[in-house]
Order: sequence, then C-alpha cells, then structure tokens
Amino acid sequence: MVELDDGRARLVLAPQNGAAIARYDALGSAPVALLKPGDGTGASGCQLLVPWSNRISGGGFTFDGRFHAVLPNVPGEAFPIHGDGFQKPWRLARRTDTEAELVLEDGAIGPYRYAASVAYALRDGSLEAKLTVENRAGMRLPYGLGFHPWFPRGDTTLLEANAKRVWHEDERHLPVGVVPVGEHPDWDFERPIPLPLEWVNNAFDGWDRRASIAQLEDGIKIALSASPELAVYILYSPSPDAGFFCFEPVSHPVDAHHGEGLTALEHGETMSAGMSLDWVVVG
Repeated sequence: MVELDDGRARLVLAPQNGAAIARYDALGSAPVALLKPGDGTGASGCQLLVPWSNRISGGGFTFDGRFHAVLPNVPGEAFPIHGDGFQKPWRLARRTDTEAELVLEDGAIGPYRYAASVAYALRDGSLEAKLTVENRAGMRLPYGLGFHPWFPRGDTTLLEANAKRVWHEDERHLPVGVVPVGEHPDWDFERPIPLPLEWVNNAFDGWDRRASIAQLEDGIKIALSASPELAVYILYSPSPDAGFFCFEPVSHPVDAHHGEGLTALEHGETMSAGMSLDWVVVG
C-alpha cells in the first residue's frame, strides 16, 4: 500500500490491485471514511476503468470493418466488463507525501494493447485524480475511461447530480433505451434527495459533471467534479441495506462498443480524464 497524507486527509493506494484507492479519509478528531474503505480489490475504494467502462455484449465488437473478440474477464459476469486495468498490478513511478503517479505498461485485453498512467494528489484535503491511456495496439481502436468510487450509504445519505436522461437496462444489465429523467422522479437528483429504495444500475447523461453527496450522520458533504471527457455517470445502488452505493463518472454509456460515446485513438494517441473529490464539514 502507498499512503499519502496532507494533514487534512489520508489517501491509501493499492498498486498491486489496479492502482485502486483503498481508503480516502477525512482527518480530524476522528477519521471519517469518505469512500467505503477496503483493500481496493473491487468492492470498496475506487477502481480505475481502462480501456473502457462497463459491459461489451455480443462476444466483442466490430470497428473499422473488423470484428474483435473480447472474452468475459470477471467470474460470474456474462460479458467482459471495465477492461483489465483494475485487474493488473501497476508500478509506482513517483511519490511525495501528497502525490503519487502509477503506471501500467502491459494493458492487454481483446484487441487492446495499451499503456496507462494515473496521477493522484491531495490538496488541502481534496483528492485529484487524472487517468491517461495510450493506444499501443498497432491499429485504430475505440477507447473509454472512467472512475468507479464506492461511497458509504446510510439512512441520511443524500445525492445531488443533475442529468437530463437515463438509460433503462434489461436483465443482462445492457441498455434498452433512454428516457427523460423526469419519467423517474425517484431518480431525478436535480436537488439533494435520498437514494431510491429499489435496485438502480443505470447510466445517466446530459450531466453537468458535478455531484454532491451529503453524509448527514457524519456531518460531511462531498463535492465530486469530473472533466469534460466524463459526460456520463452510472449509479449503482442495490438496496438501502447494502451499506454502499457507486457513483461512476465515465466517458460513455454502457455497451458503447455497439452504440456511441467511445473515442477512436490511432496507434500512439492518448486520451485523459480527471475526477476530483472535495469535502466540507456541515452542521
């Protein structure tokens, strides 16, 4: 583990587990977990999504007239999901007390061959993260990026994240059409409201790339900001008793390899995306 500390917050990184964030805590008289703490292996902290986010159906995808097979990469999942960056060890390239850069040189899943880097920084307690991918496949391919943070969910957790549309999903967790958010008042987070009681695992677009999460029991409000590349968020909230929910800023909708939203990169080209988390104490 790699620990950063700027006096107001502590960040613990897991290079061997996909350069994930294992912990992000506000420091005070007693630490407060801003992300669900764990070891970063997939059900806590924050994972990096590269070279795409979420699922690819159909056993792969066609691009530039050629079919590229992509096999499932997670036990129990019918489709390949989230690329392979979160499944590989990353190398710590640079660190100070408050900053760290980690690199992945051998990303390889389906047709993808890529390098990636992530820079983390603590600045007066706030977290900044920038993820970059470079296409090394020797051909043009469509890429996507994202962040997969897990937040604690309590009885008084409120979410605000203004979006215009939401994608419905089928029983395979694949998109089956998009509707105005207003058709689902319980999913309209234009103002701070509690998370829905029912299962939610949906992509939202028309987002202004800002969100706030109020954890009233802890007296903490978290502000999330995403870079322009992250035009979609995915909300995964299985139930009130789950103790967590995921708010994932990503660059494209689910199954975009059969739709739109990915970024075509020539060999040697790069794309980057960033996310920041800031927090304040509230009364």
